[in-house]
Amino acid sequence: MATALVTGGTSGIGAAFARELAGRGHDLVLVARDAARLEETAERLRAGGTRVEVLRADLADRADVQRVADRLGDAARPVDLLVNNAGFGLSSKLLSEDTSEQERALDVMCRAVLVLGGAAGRAMRDRGRGAVLNVSSVAGFVTMGGYSAVKAWVTAYSEGLSNELAGTGVTVTALCPGFVRTEFHERAALRMGHMPEIGWVDVDELVRTALDDVARGRVVSVPTTRYAAVVQLARHAPRGLVRWASRAIVSSRS
Repeated sequence: MATALVTGGTSGIGAAFARELAGRGHDLVLVARDAARLEETAERLRAGGTRVEVLRADLADRADVQRVADRLGDAARPVDLLVNNAGFGLSSKLLSEDTSEQERALDVMCRAVLVLGGAAGRAMRDRGRGAVLNVSSVAGFVTMGGYSAVKAWVTAYSEGLSNELAGTGVTVTALCPGFVRTEFHERAALRMGHMPEIGWVDVDELVRTALDDVARGRVVSVPTTRYAAVVQLARHAPRGLVRWASRAIVSSRS
């Protein structure tokens, strides 16, 4: 039986990954900060016959990140798929005097991804199989403040890790979703009432596409043709135009 470890596995995209992986017959290791919510999520999944291990960890805490890394490196309990999903939206500006939110974002969505991806990659390389899925974002291809910078790093890191693991039997995928229907935006206090229906992606559809792309060995996964087109446009358009469009989107959501 394959085992998947999912960070941020109790809400949003992470919870959808947990449900889909359970449905596909995976055992699960769920990682999140809230111990009560972890147990509630685990019990729901166990009721369907899934074996679920819980690991409470704050990925902004280096000791907690190391505990998760140690679990990924445990040869006696191998993890076949790592889903680096934990993250949050940013409401603070890059010019804010208080940089604590931006620093926490770097800890959770960059440093933890680096440490856990490396731990999983080494263990999987030694076994000759496995997959790492890092949740990035279409935002990484544009210039919407600190969140775009973080997600641009996640995508570039994933591509670099994929290069290092080429030929080992281990794949790495950066998942780059657009706007997904979860509580993510509400938690970040982002106004999304202006977003047309066509801009939203169903979270379960997103997860199914992502896992299918992992199975194909795809390095960058951009679910839906409309967001794939957005990414191609952002990659090839003049950077001045990308910055202008990014300012307009940020202004509408503030």
